[in-house]
Amino acid sequence: MQYVQLMPQPAEPTRRSTRAGAAPDAPESAAGSRAAAQRLKMRRELAAAAMELFATKGYEATTVDEIAAAAGVARRTFFRHFRSKEEAIFPDHDDTLVRAEAVLNAAPAHEHPLDTVCRGIKEVMRMYAASPSVSVERYRLTREVPTLREREIASVARYERLFTRYLLGHFDERDHHDGNDDPLLAEVAASAVVTAHNHVLRRWLRAGGQGDVETQLDHAFAIVRDTFGTGIGAGRSRTVPQAGDAATPGEGAVAQAHTHGEVLVAVARTDAPLSEVMRTIERALKDG
Repeated sequence: MQYVQLMPQPAEPTRRSTRAGAAPDAPESAAGSRAAAQRLKMRRELAAAAMELFATKGYEATTVDEIAAAAGVARRTFFRHFRSKEEAIFPDHDDTLVRAEAVLNAAPAHEHPLDTVCRGIKEVMRMYAASPSVSVERYRLTREVPTLREREIASVARYERLFTRYLLGHFDERDHHDGNDDPLLAEVAASAVVTAHNHVLRRWLRAGGQGDVETQLDHAFAIVRDTFGTGIGAGRSRTVPQAGDAATPGEGAVAQAHTHGEVLVAVARTDAPLSEVMRTIERALKDG
C-alpha cells in the first residue's frame, strides 16, 4: 500500500461579532463543553434507570414512562436523548465514536494507519472499562434480549465503517488496478481490528470485568498487525533481493541483504515480518 499523507483542510475563518461587548469565543466553547457534559450525564442516568428496570421487571415489561419516572424526568426528556428504550442501553456509543474519530484525525504522519486504528478502538474499551459492573450487566442483557443484541451489532458496524474509511483513505486512489488487493485488505484489516477488540472485550465481560484488559488488547492487536500490517500493499510487485543488492529496501521490498566476503549486511523495514527477513537473509547466504 502506498500511504499518502492527508493534509488537513483549512478551517473557515471564525466570524467575530462586531457588536460592542460581544462575548469572546472561549466562554462559548466552555459553555458548549458544559452542555455536552450535562447531556452525557443525563443519558447515563436514563441508561442506569433503564438497566435497573430491565433487570428487575424484564425488558419487555418495562416502559419508557417507567424509565423516565425512575430517572426523575418527564417522558419528553427521555425522547430528547433516546429514540427508543433499547437505545437507552447504549448511552455512550455516540460520544465514543467521536473520540475514536478524533484519534484518527490527530494521528502523527509517521504512524502506521493500522496502529492508529488500534489506538482509536481503544476508546471503546475505555468506555466499557470506566464502569465494569454496568458493562457486565449490559452484556448479560444483550445476550438475553434479541433487540438489544441487534442494537449492539449496529453499533459495532459503525466503528468498522469508520476504521475502513480511514484505512482506505491512506493509499493512492489512482493505484486501483488488477492485482492490487489494497482495498480488500483495508476492509479485512479494519474488520480484524474490531473482531480482535470484541474478542478481548467479551472475554473480559465474561470474567466479570476483571483482568488486565489493556495487555490483552495489545496482544490481540499485535497479532492483527503481524498479519495485516505488511500484507496491505501486497498488490505491488516486490523486488526479490539478490546478492550484491543495495542495502536500502526499494519501493516494494521490505528487506534486502547482500554479502561482502564473509560479512552479510541486511536492511529491513521496521514493519517487515520476521519470516520474510529470515528468507531474505537465507537467500543472500545461499547466493553468496
